[in-house]
Amino acid sequence: MIDVIFIAIQVILAVVGIYQFVFSLFGLRRKKKTVHFPATKSFAVLVAAHNEEQVVGALMENLKELDYPKELYDVFVICDNCTDGTAAIVREHGMKACVRTNSNLRGKGYAIEWMLKELWNMPRQYDAVVMFDADNLAAPNFLTEMNDDLNSGARVIQGYIDTKNPEDSWITAAYGISYWYINRLWQLSRHNMGMANFLGGTGMCFETKLLKDMGWGATSLVEDLEFTMRSVQNNVYPKFNYDAKVFDEKPLTFKASSRQRLRWMQGHFTVARKYFFPLLWQSIKERSLVKLDLALYGVNVYIVLLTFLMTASMWVDVAIFNGPNIANLYGYLPFWLSGVAIAANILTFFAALILEKITFKKVYQYLILFPVYLISWYPITFYAFFTQNNKQWSHTEHTRVVRMEEVVQSKQA
Repeated sequence: MIDVIFIAIQVILAVVGIYQFVFSLFGLRRKKKTVHFPATKSFAVLVAAHNEEQVVGALMENLKELDYPKELYDVFVICDNCTDGTAAIVREHGMKACVRTNSNLRGKGYAIEWMLKELWNMPRQYDAVVMFDADNLAAPNFLTEMNDDLNSGARVIQGYIDTKNPEDSWITAAYGISYWYINRLWQLSRHNMGMANFLGGTGMCFETKLLKDMGWGATSLVEDLEFTMRSVQNNVYPKFNYDAKVFDEKPLTFKASSRQRLRWMQGHFTVARKYFFPLLWQSIKERSLVKLDLALYGVNVYIVLLTFLMTASMWVDVAIFNGPNIANLYGYLPFWLSGVAIAANILTFFAALILEKITFKKVYQYLILFPVYLISWYPITFYAFFTQNNKQWSHTEHTRVVRMEEVVQSKQA
């Protein structure tokens, strides 16, 4: 009976892996946008900030220089439980500092929910709401691209999340590689197929009417994934805009990265428990590949956990019990097939770097440590499973001050 269970799990994991790999192939080709619209949409640009005095000034300077009519957007910085000079710096740059103090409901999801209520009560109402983090930088054309998509009928849009510091350390390089891969072979592939894209926590745009109708309601540790699930349940499919780039600061150390990824995985378990089965049932009733795809993305945290447990069990079986005593599906397959599967997955990361025309020398040097980053997801996910009821939001400190001209220069070097 145990052997049957092990084989069944291995078959499921293999099918999901093949499914994801095949889907990634649809991101190899990028269609260039040909339709552009006059700037007509107005935007409330929200910036979530908690003790971000070191980096928020650079973002304020950046947002002043967006290539979009200044009268069509306003910037609101949510100074959430700040104890530093974040609000003062925002005001010095002529932007609106919205101070929130609530020691019980902490985290970006709660801060956004509070800010939206404040926004709806203001005299001026906007066509859409854009969200950034305080450590971000936005490409000059960001709002222009959002305007094009909104005028094309999109209601929820995710921009291209890039990194502003990929050469700072091996861990920032690993983040960069992961995000280039995700943007090109996960997000773009789904965009090309007309599927629902998933939100990434920053560089997001929402139609105001949709937010008012649905409400925010995303207060978990991964508010972006939670809102994605709610949108798709309501037949609103987030779109991906490849040309609207936002540059995010990645953690400099493995310790900071582990803490951030632990929070993500704890939140993913919460969202998977709440939304996977309802979304799966909807996909079956409606025969919707879009909803099935997102349900699989939502439950991916359990797939990572099962992969780790299966692999660990086999290692223990061999090392301690002189195995193999556990049924292994791959033992019945030709050896070369396993090699091809592993090589294909490795090549997808190289393909992403080539397709995205990544020229950072240190990133390629740090590739040798990239497997360490990938493998580290397994113990982090395992620990997150047992601590998933911990709803305590943890702040990732941002200290890397980079300006847009430096990002452009580094890409051209």
